[in-house]
Amino acid sequence: MRDDSLDVFRGATVAAMILVNNPGNWAHLYAPLAHAEWHGWTLTDLVFPFFLFAVGNALALTAPAASAESTAEFRRRWLRRMLLIFGIGLLLNAWPRLLWGDIDTLRVMGVLQRIALCWALAALVIRVGGARAALPTAVALLIGYWVACLAGAQSADPYSLEGFFGTHLDRAVFGDSHLYRGAGVPFDPEGLGSTPPAVAQVLLGYVVALRWLPQRETSGASLRWIGLGVALAALGLAGSTFMPINKQIWTSTYVLLTTGLATSTLVFIWLLLQRAGTTGNAGLNWIRRGLTAFGRNALLIFALSGLIPRTLALVRIDDEDVAGQSMPLLNWIYAHVFAPLFADPRMASLSYALATLAFYWAIAAGLHRRGWYFKA
Repeated sequence: MRDDSLDVFRGATVAAMILVNNPGNWAHLYAPLAHAEWHGWTLTDLVFPFFLFAVGNALALTAPAASAESTAEFRRRWLRRMLLIFGIGLLLNAWPRLLWGDIDTLRVMGVLQRIALCWALAALVIRVGGARAALPTAVALLIGYWVACLAGAQSADPYSLEGFFGTHLDRAVFGDSHLYRGAGVPFDPEGLGSTPPAVAQVLLGYVVALRWLPQRETSGASLRWIGLGVALAALGLAGSTFMPINKQIWTSTYVLLTTGLATSTLVFIWLLLQRAGTTGNAGLNWIRRGLTAFGRNALLIFALSGLIPRTLALVRIDDEDVAGQSMPLLNWIYAHVFAPLFADPRMASLSYALATLAFYWAIAAGLHRRGWYFKA
């Protein structure tokens, strides 16, 4: 079962993920396109939780078919999908080092790995406990995670990098050499410790879609659901007094904030699509078609956006400005095509990201026209 508004929402999220993950130069970003350093949030920090929310939406659409499966059929599909998505994420982490056998520092976790685990655990909750179990489980996970952060704190500040219990859990499970190093020390923002609240995010996405979809045509429903989204976001902001909003450790308040904003955004997108259908607005319909192409092949396009740059990094071009040195192809393109176009390096970096987004949209649109969809 498909739904235009959910496809557009998911497509917009994938487009945003590609845009923020592919700047021309990471040192030159407009503030909203950079992640918060630790506590706090920017527009970029909304992208990944919006995608997990969309994963939950999709679970609601597939729920009737899933409930009709036998236990054996569910188990096979559940295991295959989890391992496939997790495996693709692991392959992306390993590529291209895998070509020369360098996996001693292979990062185990990542974005696709988190998606795989969160989908699998949420689907299991729904299968075992039914639709009624989703919301209580999500609430229990968010409260339980808050308690775990306090009880398992490794320093006076349970929400600091070294004080967070998940930092030490991931180090114990995976070893320092298999964790993300972007924070300067071994720490994984998609690690095991912060996975439970991310599972709650998927479950909340499921609950919203399950309850909103049948009601959305009812008079006043859109306003009520937008209001609910605003209330959830406000609750997250209010709760940040006790538990800071933090993407890196996926705090419970961060889940409330982003789920609320995602709910309101989803309903707003539906209202826009309704308007486009009623008025025949060409611009809105063009945007709908473009984002639907991303949404129908969300995981494939996101995986390609990680695989293609890593592969092209193997191609190096001599740097005419520095004799005897070369640079990866994409770096060369940015330095010699985009950087000279703008005085402001942030605009050059953004223009490169937009061109990259257009490239992946062309792939997605081509697949969509042919009806070719990757289903994990």
